[in-house]
Amino acid sequence: MARLKRVAKELDLPWGERKKTYNSRLAQELGKWAETKGKGDEFHGAVFRAYFVDGKNIAKTDVLMGLVKAVGLPENEAREALKMRTFKEAVDSDWELAYQMDISSVPTFVLDHEAVVGAQPYEILEQFLLKKGVKRK
Repeated sequence: MARLKRVAKELDLPWGERKKTYNSRLAQELGKWAETKGKGDEFHGAVFRAYFVDGKNIAKTDVLMGLVKAVGLPENEAREALKMRTFKEAVDSDWELAYQMDISSVPTFVLDHEAVVGAQPYEILEQFLLKKGVKRK
């Protein structure tokens, strides 16, 4: 956590003093749902800020609904997705893939079944992408 805080400061990213760790499972399921609505990036960003900056309990449905509303998604559909656990299998599949690839921390960047695990310096990510044939713009 100290390293993440230091890196966030170096990159001028917002970072709060989170006192507890909360279960993110339902947030992950809603993230999958938000992706199907074309708002995945916005929702994931809102969850990140809520958790790491504001210290909110992202295991609580009311907190998640506030984030859904904040990014302009329909709350009634989000509640239904949670109630029915519509994206449970998709998240289970992601977790299984992470287990198979020995991924144990976030962020992790995966390309062609190879991974760069953890918060890494820009140069490491750049080398990884260049090695994989990603061209600079």
